This record gives sequence, C-alpha cells and structure tokens, in this order.
Amino acid sequence: MGQSGVRGTRPRQRAARARELGWDDTLYEGGEGGADGGSSGGDDSAEGSAGRGGRRRGGSRRAKGGKRRILRWIAAVVSLLIIGTAGAGYLYYRHLNGLLTKDELTLGDKKMADHKANAAGQTPLNILLIGSDARDSAENKKLGGAKDTFDSPPLADVQMLLHVSADRSNISVISMPRDTLLKMPKCTDPDTKKVYPATTNLRMTNESLGRGGPGCTVATWYELTGITIDHFMQIDFGGVVSMADAIGGVPVCVTDNVHSRNREGKGSGLKLEKGTTPIKGEQALQWLRTRYGFEDGTDLARTHAQHMYMNSMVRELKKNTKLSDPIKLRKLAESAARALVVDKELDTIKKLYDLAEELKKVPTSRITMTTMPWVPQGGRVLPKPGEAELLFKMVREDTPLDGKASKKQKPKASKDPAAPDAEIGIMVQNGTYTAALGSATGRASEVARVLAGKGFALARADTTRNPLERTTVFFPSADLEGDAQAVAKSLGLPLSSAKRSTDVSGVTLVVGADWRTGSTYPKSAAKDDNNDKAKALKSARALNGEDTEACMEVQPGFTWEK
Repeated sequence: MGQSGVRGTRPRQRAARARELGWDDTLYEGGEGGADGGSSGGDDSAEGSAGRGGRRRGGSRRAKGGKRRILRWIAAVVSLLIIGTAGAGYLYYRHLNGLLTKDELTLGDKKMADHKANAAGQTPLNILLIGSDARDSAENKKLGGAKDTFDSPPLADVQMLLHVSADRSNISVISMPRDTLLKMPKCTDPDTKKVYPATTNLRMTNESLGRGGPGCTVATWYELTGITIDHFMQIDFGGVVSMADAIGGVPVCVTDNVHSRNREGKGSGLKLEKGTTPIKGEQALQWLRTRYGFEDGTDLARTHAQHMYMNSMVRELKKNTKLSDPIKLRKLAESAARALVVDKELDTIKKLYDLAEELKKVPTSRITMTTMPWVPQGGRVLPKPGEAELLFKMVREDTPLDGKASKKQKPKASKDPAAPDAEIGIMVQNGTYTAALGSATGRASEVARVLAGKGFALARADTTRNPLERTTVFFPSADLEGDAQAVAKSLGLPLSSAKRSTDVSGVTLVVGADWRTGSTYPKSAAKDDNNDKAKALKSARALNGEDTEACMEVQPGFTWEK
C-alpha cells in the first residue's frame, strides 16, 4: 500500500525501506563480479586455448568457490530479509496497537460475578457492542447531521449483548432498544473523575454512555440483567463507514422501493430498490440508522434491520475467510484499529484476532439475534415483566436461544458412579420465594423428609434461602456429578437440573418456585418452562443467522417510483 504500481521502481523503494529498518545497503551495491572481479574473462580465454584436463579442474575449483560465495551472499540476504520483515511486521503491529483506543470495562460500584464453568470446565464469553452517535469530529458531524447535537455528550444508540456459549457451539445476541427506561447505576468518569450518582428516576438507556463512557453502559447492563460482561467494543459513525468499506458489500433486502426521508426532512436518506442490494460505506450506515421507512417507523424496526445486516455480514465474512489479498487484509486491520474503542483487556490486535477466532468457531446456523421483550411506556419502552428476565436468565445459564442443544450440551449420565443413596450428603434449601407469593414456609424440611424416605439418610434442611425459579441440584466437582444426578432422578427431576457450581461445597438441592407444594415434583413444571421460553423468544423476534430470506418491510409513505 502506498508503493508505486510500476514494476521498475519497486527494487529502489525496497532498498530505501530497508535503510529505514537498518538493513545493510551495501548488499544492493557493487559490480556483479565481486571478489571474482577480473577472473571470468581469463577463464573464458583459457577454456578455449588449453587442454581440457587442468583447466577444467582449475575452473571447477573457481566455480565451486564462486558458488560458495554466491550461496553465502544469498544466505546473508535471506537472513536479513527475514529479520527485516520481522522488524517491519513488529513495527506495523505496534502501529496498529497504537491506533486502538482503550477504556475501562466497567465504571459501576458492583463487582461483576465470575462465570460458572460448565461440566467440561468451559466458560462463556459476553461482549457488549455499543454504537455511539457522537458528533465530535468533522466526519461524524457530516455523517450524523442534527447540528443542534454537535459536541453534545454521546448517546449509546445501539446496544447489543453478544453471548458466545461456553462450548463455542452457538451465539446469542440481545439488543436493547435505545429508549428503554431504567435506573442508572453510580458511575465515575475515569478521566475527569466526575461522579454520576445512581438515578432514582427512570432514564433512557442510551444516556449511559454520556455518564463517563462505555464502562457506564456496561455497568447499566449488569445492573439490569445480572449478566457478567467480559468485553465491550464501541464504534461511531465514521467507524461504521470505514469498516463497512473494508468488509465490502453486504447484501440487504427490502420488500419495496424505499427512501428514508419524510416531509420534515427527517430520516437516514437511505434509498434502495425493491429486492436485494449489496451495500457498504455510507449506505451501510444509513441502513443501520434507518427508522423512518422500515415497518412501523420505530426504533424497534431499526433494531430488526440491524440484525438482518449483521447476519448477512457474518455470512459474507464466512464466505471470504481465506482472504489472500494483503491490501484488503491491511485495510481491514487498519479500519478495525482506527474504528474501535475497546476495554483494556482487548488492548492489542493479537487479542482482537484471538477473539475473532473464537467467534469463527460458531456456524451461522447457530447464531440467534433477538430484541429484549418490552412493553410501551409513554412513547418509550420498559423491559417486559417475566419475558425479558427469562431471556436474560437463559443467557446467564448459557441456554441457546435457538432452542437447540449441541452434543456437548445435551445432559448425559455421569461416568462417575453415584455413591449409595444412604451415603450421599445433601443440603436442601428453600428457593421458592417470588415477589408475588413470598416463600412457601418449611419447604426445605419437607423435601428433606421426602429424600430421607427414599433412602437418602444424610439429607438435611438448610436455613439458607436461595430464591430460584427452577428446582436445581447443584454439585461442586465432577466426582459428585453422579451423586447429584441420583438425587435428581429420585425426585423425578430432569437430568439437566443437575448443574455444576463453585458456589456450593457439596450436593445442594434448591427447591425452586416451580415446586411450592407436595412431595412429588410436578411433571408440568418442565413443560411450563419450555412454553415460557418459546413465548419469550417470540416476543424477542428471534432471527437465525442462516435466514437468507429475511427482508425488511417498507413503511407506507416511504416508497418511490422509478
């Protein structure tokens, strides 16, 4: 990049570049003869006039000596090329690292909980993707418009939580509408040290970015969802355009000709013909920002369009995973480094590359895009009671949002044999509490007696109250998995209810809100759980990454004729 396309100029440019890197320029200078300078002509004349025996032997020795010198020269050049290339690569690597902007992961007071490993010791990965509407540069002002907002505190108008399952078999994405109303946690700006106190009233979630930076958006998500967030990536208008250009065209579909511009001049300006069109650069930004012209003209329609774009982009990148064009690769690397603000744990291009490698493991058919279930609230939205929390819970528990389970995730009988029932120590806790009904009194003691009647003589009631929606048998290590499954089986619980947790020291049965009465676990509980999940996913408008038929409906009044 930046070199002349004329072949004859390249050796000179490389020599100049070599000088910058400390290469020995004398390797590129001097006559062709070198140490053998005047001998070649003599050898030629002798070859023609003397007997073949001696001259050929003498010529052979010179030839061998010449070959050795040539080989040594080639070896020296190759060695320097390797060293020089490594040096150039290292300098470029440092250059890219220097382009990355880093910030604190979380600015909240709450310490995020550690991930719970699955039975294989694997942990999930959660990344918060943030789209900033900052109009703080000439480029962002030109792309963003709305002069009255220039140099104002940025808003997090796009917020997507990307969850990569512990076994890397699936990815789930939850978008939160920018006008979701919620309470903000206390945040401290890491640069100015300004303290933003926790709010007592509801505020739009996109305001979180202006309360100290992306770390406050992370803290706000954790406050609402309880989902541990490992990393964030933030991008602005200019970053979207440069990345979209570097990636190349991403196909998107509309059901009719669309022009996102109303009579007051509001809209993204997107203009597309009916059907599928590859978009990139500024047009890609317009698609991602379009509200007027899609479906009902709300931010929720825009979120759905963003999901379509991201799924299509992933499919395109999957098609071109074996990029061989170094200029395109360099453009992608430069664009990513310049476009992103990342947390300090993603402070090098190497770490970003390793993260990308983790994401590549997931097939597009196992990517699910969703929007947080919501209810209207005076022109804004609130998380939908029950369904939003269930979606968050599925992510916390690493449950795939596509309703499938990989072979690794399907519960299997433990290879470790269970101890005799009478020798399994069990602590039983009451987890039946709900906000509407409170706790079912005495449930830990009742279920402990049920277990004792089944031969589990060491079952004991624990006074600890541990509210849990579903009855679960926790175990701390693989050698107790068989014991936990034996307890679950005796009570009629599904095998999947036996879960590993580092929060317990032995087999611990938490009687959940799904089993408030009776000595027999209700068979309808598991069925109700599946129905609730299906209902929540329907509200969340789940979109599969392999859905190539997805097409945005065009809002009436925003069509045009050729």
